[in-house]
Amino acid sequence: MTYYIDPLLVTISESTFNYITLAWIALAVILFPFLLKITPPYGRYSNATWGPMINNKLSWFFMEIPSFAIILWYFWNTTNYENKIVIVAFLLWIIHYFNRAFIFPLRLRTKSKKMPLAIMLSGAFFNIMNAGLNGYWLAFLAPEHSGDLLDSPRFIIGITIFTGGFLINQFHDTILIHLRRFNTGYKVPVGGLFKHVSCPNYLGEIIQWSGFAIICWSLPALSFAIWTFVNLVPRALSHHKWYNEKFEHYPKERKAVFPFIL
Repeated sequence: MTYYIDPLLVTISESTFNYITLAWIALAVILFPFLLKITPPYGRYSNATWGPMINNKLSWFFMEIPSFAIILWYFWNTTNYENKIVIVAFLLWIIHYFNRAFIFPLRLRTKSKKMPLAIMLSGAFFNIMNAGLNGYWLAFLAPEHSGDLLDSPRFIIGITIFTGGFLINQFHDTILIHLRRFNTGYKVPVGGLFKHVSCPNYLGEIIQWSGFAIICWSLPALSFAIWTFVNLVPRALSHHKWYNEKFEHYPKERKAVFPFIL
């Protein structure tokens, strides 16, 4: 069966779409060992070695807005409105990326910080690919589901995991943002899961998109969960190393991202 991407009038078969998604997953797996050795220069590692620098808040906005806009477009153009799981998945994505594109940048207390343009563009490219694959699948390829959501154990498990991960991410992001309230430099974060790991906000996001993959049960959603792991675990390891080097009495019992494990 062939499906159409309306604005481009391009045809693509489901098998071709799956091959593209598998290639996207393979790229994540290939890049993982390199990301373990390279720390992208943004945030606390920000510097101009990767080219021109731009405002941090604007960078976050332009990096995240493609994901919000693309999914919103697919949500508007889908004919799959009877599929309640698809509608919930769209809404979860829209809520998350509305926060990431519009609210999160405004909450940042990093007036003097900048991000390399290359990082912003690479993040925007990832979001275009990720939202394009997931949005297309949700809009045109998702199997029919017209029953009650509570009749689907997979949906209940997935939405519970997604919600838990979202709350973990938001709670610990808030702790980190409040640490910079008076622009007094970096401090050791405490509270919540910081007792066990250096980056519980990343742990929350990994949990969140794993829940999304369970809700959708699709290759694109699985690819998002894998990419989240591939992007955030190396970042968490870098943060954990940085904390231990910067703070002499940093808690030794803390792991980087997974309590008691890593």
